Amino acid sequence: MTTTTSVVDRFLSGLTDPQAQTEDVYAADAVLDATVPHWRFRQHGARAFAAQVAHWFADPAEFDEITRTPLPDGELVEFTLSWSENGVPHAAHQAHRITVRDGRIAHDLMFCGGRWPAPLLAEMAEADAS
Repeated sequence: MTTTTSVVDRFLSGLTDPQAQTEDVYAADAVLDATVPHWRFRQHGARAFAAQVAHWFADPAEFDEITRTPLPDGELVEFTLSWSENGVPHAAHQAHRITVRDGRIAHDLMFCGGRWPAPLLAEMAEADAS
């Protein structure tokens, strides 16, 4: 399990620190199977997977909540992440079912609730308080 934790730790570091993103956490034939608001798509190969992660996680961020559950072949990670984009606070809620093979991420079944800018976050907070 040490290898799994290590590669998932490195992957998660790249989500909060764009400078820590590295293609070598992904297997050469890695698959990102992503469900995002109103869409589902796949990226195949380490380079395409890494490019998509770099696009999504381009700004320094922090985990507001994170739950990590070890699995026999990887890890289930659920988190809420916050960051500032062009001076506007944002947040996202995601779940990643990560499969690790030979010390690298081979598959990530990812679900994302969307990218929420500050006005929408305030609206959600108000609705939650009701």
